[in-house]
Amino acid sequence: MVDQPVESVLRALSLLRELNRQRVTTVGDLHRVTGLPKPTIVRLLATLCEAQYVVNDRRQGGYHVTSNVKALSCGYHGDPLVVEAARPWAIDFTRQHRWPIAVATFERDAMVVRFSTIPDSPVSPFHGTVNLRLDLLSRALGRAYLAFCSDKERSFLLDVLEIDDPAERQSNLAMLGRVRRAGFAVRDAHVEPRTSNTIAVPIQRDGRILATVGVTYFVSAHPLPRAVSHFVPLLHELSQRIGESVAGLEAPAL
Repeated sequence: MVDQPVESVLRALSLLRELNRQRVTTVGDLHRVTGLPKPTIVRLLATLCEAQYVVNDRRQGGYHVTSNVKALSCGYHGDPLVVEAARPWAIDFTRQHRWPIAVATFERDAMVVRFSTIPDSPVSPFHGTVNLRLDLLSRALGRAYLAFCSDKERSFLLDVLEIDDPAERQSNLAMLGRVRRAGFAVRDAHVEPRTSNTIAVPIQRDGRILATVGVTYFVSAHPLPRAVSHFVPLLHELSQRIGESVAGLEAPAL
C-alpha cells in the first residue's frame, strides 16, 4: 500500500515553485496561480520565511525567494547531452537578441525545461522556469515535440494523455499537422499569461527528436506575425547549431 502524500508539503513545494518563477509576488498573485486558499498561503509563506527560503520585502511590494533556494538543487547532476550542447548557443542567442531561450526534454507525459537563459535576459517575462513541466498539447515546447516525433510515438502519447474522443483526437492531430507544416509551434491562445508568448522548434539528430527549444517574449513588443518572421529563422539556425554540437560531443575522441 502506497502512503498518502503529505498535502502541506505538496502545497509548500507548489508555492515555492511559483515564487521561484517571479522576481516579486503577492499573496493575491499566488492565490490566483496556485488556487490555494489565502490563509493557507499566508501560513506557508510564514514557514518559508522562518526557514529563510523566502523573504517579505515590503519595499518591493511582496515576497521573493532568497539565495538559500540554490541549496535545494545542489545535489542534482547529469544534464542530458543536448543541454550541454545547447548551453553556449542559447546564451549567445539571448545576448544578441535579449529574449530568453528555454531547452526542454520529454519526460513521461510532459516537456521539462532543462535549461533557460532567463538569468542572461534583461527583458524576460519570467523569473525562472528550470524544471517546469509543460503540457504537450497547449505549450509551444510540447507541441513542437508532439508534431515532430514519429507517428508511432505521437499516437502512443495521445493515448497516454487519454485523448480518446475521436473528434478531440482528430482536432489535435490537425493542429499538430499545421505545426509540422509550418515548422514551428506557438502556445495555445488560452494559456496564461497572455501577455507573453513562446515560439518553439525541435532539436533533431539523425531523424530523432532530442529536445525542443523556444524563445519567450512579450506580445506587446512583438505581435505574432512579426514575431514569427523574426524569430523562426533564428530558432531554426539555433536548433541546427545545437544538433551539430550534439554530434560533436557524441563523436569518439581520437
